[in-house]
Order: sequence, then structure tokens, then C-alpha cells
Amino acid sequence: MVDSQDNNQHNTPAGKEESKSAVSRNQMRELVEESFQHLREGDVVRGTVVAFNDNDVVVDIGFKSEGIIPRSEFTGRDGKLTVKPGDEVDVLVERFDEMLGEIRLSRERAAKMRVWEVLETAYRDGSPVRGKVVERVKGGLAVDIGVRAFLPGSLVDLRPTRRLEDYVGEEVEAKIINFDRRRANVVLSRKVMLEAQISTLKDETLTHLEEGTIVTGTVKNITDYGVFIDLGGIDGLLHVTDISWGRVGHPSEYFKVGDEVKVVVLRVDKEKERVSLGYRQRFEDPWTHVEGRYPVGKKVAGKVTNVVDYGAFVELEEGVEGLIHVSEMSWTKKVKNPKSLLHPGQEVEVVITEVDIDKRRLSLSLRQAEPNPWEEFATRVRVGSKVKGVVRNLTEFGAFVELEPGVDGLVHVSDMAWTRRLTHPSEVVQKGQEIEAMIIAMDIPNQRISLSIKELMPNEWDEFANSHQVGDEVEGFVTNVTDFGLFVELASGVEGLCHISEVERRGTQPLVGTFERGQRVRTRLIRIDWNEKRIGLSLRGIPQPELGEKTPVVELEAEEIAVERVPEQDNEAPRTTETAPAEGKPAAPAEGEPAAPAEGESAAPDASEPHES
Repeated sequence: MVDSQDNNQHNTPAGKEESKSAVSRNQMRELVEESFQHLREGDVVRGTVVAFNDNDVVVDIGFKSEGIIPRSEFTGRDGKLTVKPGDEVDVLVERFDEMLGEIRLSRERAAKMRVWEVLETAYRDGSPVRGKVVERVKGGLAVDIGVRAFLPGSLVDLRPTRRLEDYVGEEVEAKIINFDRRRANVVLSRKVMLEAQISTLKDETLTHLEEGTIVTGTVKNITDYGVFIDLGGIDGLLHVTDISWGRVGHPSEYFKVGDEVKVVVLRVDKEKERVSLGYRQRFEDPWTHVEGRYPVGKKVAGKVTNVVDYGAFVELEEGVEGLIHVSEMSWTKKVKNPKSLLHPGQEVEVVITEVDIDKRRLSLSLRQAEPNPWEEFATRVRVGSKVKGVVRNLTEFGAFVELEPGVDGLVHVSDMAWTRRLTHPSEVVQKGQEIEAMIIAMDIPNQRISLSIKELMPNEWDEFANSHQVGDEVEGFVTNVTDFGLFVELASGVEGLCHISEVERRGTQPLVGTFERGQRVRTRLIRIDWNEKRIGLSLRGIPQPELGEKTPVVELEAEEIAVERVPEQDNEAPRTTETAPAEGKPAAPAEGEPAAPAEGESAAPDASEPHES
């Protein structure tokens, strides 16, 4: 019993020590297993930097064992560590050994894992992400959002843009529209996010827009017909006609893209989301005071803004324009092309000739701002004055003569000769010829002057009539043979008519068979009409030159006519006895012949009724 007790007493301490050692190993194993039971390779955990050496950085991740990370993952470009003991970092468990309790960590892989998780969450939630454009690639832009993402060119802005290079280096905000973590593919859209923002902003803007209010916007685009202004989510149109009260050549003269302007809301259509804006409505209409500031007859200065075929527009002040018609440009020239006198931007002086407030029109005159040569000419001459001039133009009815620069007169064809019959003015004057004439009429307001050449020439008819009287016998030459009588030239420019009733003839033989042009005849004056300038003749009872005598060649109307021998009459034929017509009454015309004019007339009257013999 003692031995047994002694043995027990002797063996008890050693047994206890072995038992404690076994428990300690078991507990350690359990603790290690417990510390690793929630840690798996590929997990991202947060740890604290506790120490570092030449190769590694030691990180406590809250487990029994500490992990190590290559020092290179914490080294900056300058070669220095970017962390210090106590800093917290996210790390990824790459590998751990349960038996040795060794844990291998990676900071870089943890960062990438964390980025992918954040991006996936943003993709699912539709949240925007921010990144920096690193370069332009085919079809779009490459954006760094923690990983390399692709932003298509068509989704960079609301409208397609050609200069994608301008975005390189810029930070952009976009939404993820395609996400594939396995293929590391991320596609972004900035347009989707902008559309959502603008839609929200547009609704807010439309609720506050009211007609007549003044709002501030930014010039977004400029076209030929107007300016588009961003009011905040919605664009308003400022039409070119609402930019200024005056003439606007192009909207770019007043605005440029990016300008901040204040405009008046003219109309709002919330259903169609259209807004019409006005810029000139911010200022007073200058036509309100036009009638008082620009009365008719006032001489003012202005600037030519536009030249057209029918005249030129002149701006008197901003918003007030008038028209100089082509007929009001010069006293002395017939302006066919206004551009030959005026050009845009030219300063001119004009006179107000008409004001129409309702139609917003001003009529101007350029020539009335200068002395009128017609009025000056009228102060130096009067009707009856003798003037000189140069023939500038010939027409069928007369000749235009320039008396002074800008002052023309007309010589009518009837005022070129007293008695000579003219078919065209060129028979008397030629273009470019200098002539003398007398002023017989003046109409200065209508710029008309009538001239006469014959007033400065002797009057052949008056001279003949003064030197002869009724009953005188004179010789002349037949100039025309008609059914009603003979026209006889008595002197140069003097012609008389011998009515058929005053010609002795056989039976109803026509005159054309007895007389011919150029034949010499002897006549008696039976009528001299001073008012009508007509002379009546008679051949009755007057011996005529022998019919066989050869007549001379006479000058008729500037033409030499060779007079042929008059055919001899049949002397053996019995002479028909005719009853002499009563004094002053013409003989009856032959059957089928037209009636002759009255005796002494040089033009045929209405001969619808025959005269009795």
C-alpha cells in the first residue's frame, strides 16, 4: 500500500505537467483553427500597418496571425513608402497556411476588387460614376474610373461632337450602361445622364416661365434666322426680327456662343415645349418719337445700310430706317444702278420727304439735300430766251438737248421747221450737234423745258403771204397729185392746194392722167388763211406753159425729181362742154371717186357727200 501510495505521490507532478502541455497544444490548435475559420483566399479585409522591413510590410488584419505584403505595393514613384505604422489599408488574402499561420496579402488586388464591387453596385443602382479621360480611341474615349472604361463618341454629349480630343484630361461624370466583370468590360454614357438632368431642369424652368418676364440665358447656337438661348433645360428661340428695332444683317453681329444675355419671354407653349424670346423688347420703340424728330423737309445725316436695285436704305438711328428711291438720288443723272453712287456704310445727308408711322416707312431724298440745277437755271433764263445746247438723244417725236449738266430740253419735231414736212428729227439735227434754240415753255417742278429751232429761222410762209395777195398769178411745180386736187410748191417751204374744182379738165378724166409731179404750172391765188397757214389756188382761165415744153428738175423735200414730158392731148377729140360750177362750190366728183376737199384747202376734208356741178 505504501509503495503504491509512494508511486502515486512520485508520479503525480510529472503527469500534471504532461497533461498541461497536451492541453496547451490543443488549445493553440483550436485557436488557430478558429482564427482561420472565417478567412478565405480571395477575401478583402481591412488591416492596420504594424511594421515594415526591407522587403515586406506587416499588416494586422485582426486575426491571430499577421499578414505580409511586398514593400513595392506601398512604394511611390520617388521610392518612398506611402504608409506608416498605424495606417489602415484594404488588402486581399492571396494565400494562407493554416499549419504555419502564415498569411500572404495584396493591397493592389484588394483595390481592384473593391473598385469592381463599387462599379457593379453603381451599375445596378444607376448611380453616376466619375473618371478622367485618358485618351481618344477608335469610336470614342477611354476613361479611368478605377478601371479602364469605354465612352462611345455618340454618347459623350447631347449632340454628336467631332472634336473628342477636347475632352482628353477632363473629368467627366457618366452612367454605366454595360458591365461585364468577367471580361473586364465597362461602357459609359454621359448623354443619358445629361438628358436626365435636363429633363428635370426643363420641368422646373417651364413652371416658372411667364410671358413678359425677363430671364437670363446662355447663347447656345447661332443660325441665319436667329439665336438659340439655353434658359435651363430648355432652349428658347430669339428670332432675327426680335434682336433689334433696326436692320440686322446676321445675328452674329450682336451675339456669340457662350454669351450670357437677358431676354424677354414673348410666348410659351408648354405642350410643345417651345419658347419665343425677344431682345429688342427690352428697349423703347424708336418709332414712337419719329414723327416729332423727323418732320418732312428736315435735313438729316445717316448711314447707308443696304443698296438694292430700286434704291438705298439709310439708317438715321438704331431702329429707324428710310428709303432713298433711285429717282431721288441725283438731279443731273438718270441713275440705273444705285450701287454706282452709294455703298453700305457710307455717310450721307438726306431730306425727309414722307413719313408713314403706321407702315413704319420714311421716304428720303439725296438730291434735295443739294442745290437744284433746274431752279438755278430758271433764275437766269425765261420763256423767249435764246440758249445753246448739245443734242444728246433723238426720238421719233423730237430731240433732247442738254442745256446745262442735268438740265435737258425737248425740241419737238413740229418746232424744227416752219413748213417743211419732217419724217424724223435726224433730217434737221444730229446726235452730238451743238444747236441754238429758243425757250418756248418751262415747267420747273416737273423738270420740263420746251425748245424751238424754227423760232430762230425766217418764216417762209409769212414772207410769201406778206409779199402776195389774193388775185396774184404765180408759177410753181406740182409736188403731189391726188383725187381732190393738186399740191403746188410756190416757193421754198411754201405750198398751196389747187382744188379739183379749180382745174379745167375734160369730162371726168382724173387729174393723175393730166398732171404729174414736177410739172410746171401757173396758178392764181384765191385764198390766204393766216390762221391755218394755207393757200388756195386756181388754174381756171390761166394760160399754162406749152404741154410739149420740157419741165425743169425741181428740188422736192430734199430729193431731186426728174420731170418727165407731159403726154400730148388728142387735139382732134371734141371738147366736152361742162357747166361751170358756182363760185366757191367745187365740181361733183366722178362716179366712184372720193369727194374733193373744199376750195383752197391743203388737206382733204370729210368728203362723204359729193358736190354738185
